[in-house]
Amino acid sequence: MPSLGGLSDLVADAGAYAENNKTTVVIVGGVTVFAGISLYMKRSSKRTKPGTFEIGSGSVDRSKVQDEVNDYYDEFNTLERGKGAVIDRKEKVANLVDKFYSLVTDLYEWGWGTSFHFSPLLPGKDWPACESAHEGRIAALIGLEPGKTALDVGCGVGGPMRTIAATSQGKVTGITINQYQVDRAAYHNSRLGLSHLCSPVRGDFLNMPFEDESFDGAYAIEATCHAPTLEQVYSEVYRCLKPGSVFVAYEWVTTPNYDEKNEAHVAIADEIIIGNGLPNLRSWKVAEDAGKNVGFKLLKSRDLAVKADGSLTPWWHRLSTSLKIFKLKAKFNHSLVTIAEYLGVAPKGMIQVHQMLVDTGIALIEGGEQGLFTPMHMLVFQKESESN
Repeated sequence: MPSLGGLSDLVADAGAYAENNKTTVVIVGGVTVFAGISLYMKRSSKRTKPGTFEIGSGSVDRSKVQDEVNDYYDEFNTLERGKGAVIDRKEKVANLVDKFYSLVTDLYEWGWGTSFHFSPLLPGKDWPACESAHEGRIAALIGLEPGKTALDVGCGVGGPMRTIAATSQGKVTGITINQYQVDRAAYHNSRLGLSHLCSPVRGDFLNMPFEDESFDGAYAIEATCHAPTLEQVYSEVYRCLKPGSVFVAYEWVTTPNYDEKNEAHVAIADEIIIGNGLPNLRSWKVAEDAGKNVGFKLLKSRDLAVKADGSLTPWWHRLSTSLKIFKLKAKFNHSLVTIAEYLGVAPKGMIQVHQMLVDTGIALIEGGEQGLFTPMHMLVFQKESESN
């Protein structure tokens, strides 16, 4: 067994490494070492973001992490990649997504920021600037302005909500299934002086606690992929919108290059499904049809990952610019997770979580490089006015 002194040195080295490689570390799972360490330290929720040694597991108790991991995997019909993974019991989706975000919210916020989404890479801009531009586009498309209110469907900890509200000066109400995310969103709203414009609410976006025709616009950023069917969530958005209002969705979907008969393609999709708590992975055409099926008029459908010349914007560079480098860093992180769990510093089950995150990161990079998957297919729908 390694000595405690050796462990201290290892943790110090790992901390320095992590501070310089946050995005990669959080995705490949080495940060889970810090999650375990944090359980021995007093954690304050009133932080701009979780510190390196304050990463927790949301509302999941340390002693139950292994059981939660096992239960998570049990919800899928198969874990054999390439066979078409889906969540067997659709009624369990909301509970599974709630658990998933309890486990990963601190990790995402620490290593990624408060906007849990990808974005097109803009020349000369860093990732935060790219994310803000991606979010700001929505404010313009839905016509949000002072005196109007928008609905954020699947708001997370509220990064996009705050950008959209601040740029438009309109009000935004966000809904998320996870209470821990509601608490974090409320804290950030208060810290940034935006509580008068931003309101997070806990609820199921398949049965939202809002009156009919109560919003002037709505949007969903990489969130409705968690719905059992898109019709279920789109119909609720439709109900809540005033006539003439616009709904914008950035959807996780397969592209025209994806072949459902190609086992290698299906294996990439399965990894994305299992590693992100998705009931399935739909095509862009399914998403288009879902909106029209519930009554929306489709105004625009465009994959924002595809440039005007047909080339791809490398959105996956948010994870790593090289799959080889990503895998090398993953090996380093795996050793940290293994040692931490062996010593009981990290909760039992974190090695499994680590491997899941590694495999998911690889699948996202491969899916992006091969043009099989996009996290940013933009759909612009309108609820037609009653006069039409």
